[in-house]
Amino acid sequence: MTIEELAKEYANRHLDVSEELGTYLVKAVFLDGAEYQREKQDDFAIEFADWIRVCKMKGRGYDFDNIKQLLEIYKDEKEL
Repeated sequence: MTIEELAKEYANRHLDVSEELGTYLVKAVFLDGAEYQREKQDDFAIEFADWIRVCKMKGRGYDFDNIKQLLEIYKDEKEL
């Protein structure tokens, strides 16, 4: 689920027409979204690092000094 989908789902579950509560919900949605994104970034970083480790162990001929290129290869392989 994307962060946008998560925010919409959360907002729809907590719809309220009062302005004060509406403001609270907007803040809550952004905070929830930020936490969700942080967790996804952590997972991505760990998976990417693991992928590099496995590539090195298997002796793949990648330029391991070019992290940006490795990231693009990783994203292509994972179809991200």
